[in-house]
Amino acid sequence: MNYIFYFLITVSIVAGAINGKLTDVVNAILSGAELSVKVAFSLIGIMAFWLGMMKIAKECGLIEIIAKIIKPITKRLFNEIPEDSPAIGDIAMSFSANAFGLTNAATPIGIKAMEELQKQNIDKQSASNAMCLFLAMNTAGFQLIPATVIAVLIGVGYPNPTEIIAPTLLVTTIAFLSAIFMAKIIQKYWNPQTATNIISNEEDECSKQ
Repeated sequence: MNYIFYFLITVSIVAGAINGKLTDVVNAILSGAELSVKVAFSLIGIMAFWLGMMKIAKECGLIEIIAKIIKPITKRLFNEIPEDSPAIGDIAMSFSANAFGLTNAATPIGIKAMEELQKQNIDKQSASNAMCLFLAMNTAGFQLIPATVIAVLIGVGYPNPTEIIAPTLLVTTIAFLSAIFMAKIIQKYWNPQTATNIISNEEDECSKQ
């Protein structure tokens, strides 16, 4: 990524020099740097607010309540995992955090959930179906309140930053459901653990011969 940005900056400077607009390029770089600082500070404020709300919700048990509400759906999607597995609760909490746009808060919860899924994984060398499904759903990033995007829009001075909520909800819902659908379809035709066992059996047969 650093090389890409370095390339873009170099090309911009060269193109500006060739077209006699080097001054405009320099002014754009300086104004962009100033705007990035403003956006960064606005992100600090909104993220501090939402992370604080997330902490309060966790302390008062609201996150656990939401996790329990969606737990039946989680158990149905991840039917390979035992019902008493701690991963079920971690997955539900991760989705709850993502739904409020708190991706930073959801990251450690998601890592913990993945660690629990790895404990249930039979083949430690490859990801299980549950791990792949969880990764696909997390990547889709279903959000009810896109807190980070709203913070960026506030930082750049957008007049109505909350109007992004409805489009974001629509897009992330479609992406979320598509991720689940594709993961479930692929699972029917390709099971990495089964494939690993087949390869191992073939290697054993070859060694015996």
